[in-house]
Amino acid sequence: MTEHYDMSKVHAASLKILKEIDRICRKYKIRYALDAGTLIGAVRHKGFIPWDDDADVVFLRSQYEAFVKVAGRELPDTMELLLPDSYRDGRAFFDFTPRIIYKNSRCHQDSPEMNFYGGKLNHIWVDLFILDKLPASPAGAAATRFVHKAIYGLAMGHRPGLDFKKYSLIHKIFVGGLAGVGRFIPLRLISAMQRAAALKDRRSRGTRWYYSNYQPDYLYVTLEGSWCEAVEDAAFEDAQLMIPKGWHEVLTEVYGDYMQLPPEEKRVPTHSSQQIEIWE
Repeated sequence: MTEHYDMSKVHAASLKILKEIDRICRKYKIRYALDAGTLIGAVRHKGFIPWDDDADVVFLRSQYEAFVKVAGRELPDTMELLLPDSYRDGRAFFDFTPRIIYKNSRCHQDSPEMNFYGGKLNHIWVDLFILDKLPASPAGAAATRFVHKAIYGLAMGHRPGLDFKKYSLIHKIFVGGLAGVGRFIPLRLISAMQRAAALKDRRSRGTRWYYSNYQPDYLYVTLEGSWCEAVEDAAFEDAQLMIPKGWHEVLTEVYGDYMQLPPEEKRVPTHSSQQIEIWE
C-alpha cells in the first residue's frame, strides 16, 4: 500500500523544520521532545514513519514560552511560527495548536476554508504541543479538561462554519450552543481564557501532565511528569533529535503496543492531499 505514496519531499521539508527547532532549542538550552507519530517513528523506524505526512513536537509550558520568545527572530525566511491568534488578525479560529509552517510548500487545492485562513494552513507544518500540570485530584483533573472543552466550543464560533456530522445529538446541542455564544466574544478574550485554564494548576502537587492545546477529543491523554520532564537524544533520519527519557512509558500509555505496525490498509497519509508541491 505505501508504495503509492512518495513521502520523500514531505519528509525532507518536515525534517528541515525539526532541525531548525532543534538548533534553536540547543542554542538557548530549551528542552523539547518528538511526540505522537514522530516519536513512534524515532523509536520504531529511526526516522519518519514511512507513510506519515506530518510531524509533532511537545514542550513543557516553561520551555514552550522560552521557545516562542526567540523563534520569530531565529527561524529562516522559509519558515514561520503561527500562533493560534495568527489568522485574520486574531479574528479566526482554527485550533489552539501553534505550528511552524514551511512556506515553500502547498498541500491542498484552493478552497473557501483555505482562503478564510489566508492560505496559512495550506503548507507543510510541525505542530507544537504544550504540556501543563493537572490538579492532583481526579475530580479536579476532570473539571480542568471539561473547562478546556467548553472554551474550545466557544472558540469554534470563530470558524467559517461547523460540521456537525460527527456529533451525537447531545454534542450538537453542546457545541452549537457554545459556538453560538462564542461568536459574540472576541477571540482574543477566548484565547486568554484558554491560557488561564492551562496555567491555573502550574503549582499543583499532582504528578500528571496533559496536552492543554490538544483538540477536545484527545484531552484524555495524560502523562507522568517523570516520563517527560527530562529528554535524551535519539537518531532520527540523519539527525540527533530530542525524545522524552520515558519514551517507552509515553508510547505505551498512548498507543499500547507501539512496535506493532498497523494493518496495511491504514498505512496511508492522513493530513494532506496528493497535490503536495514543494519548492526551494
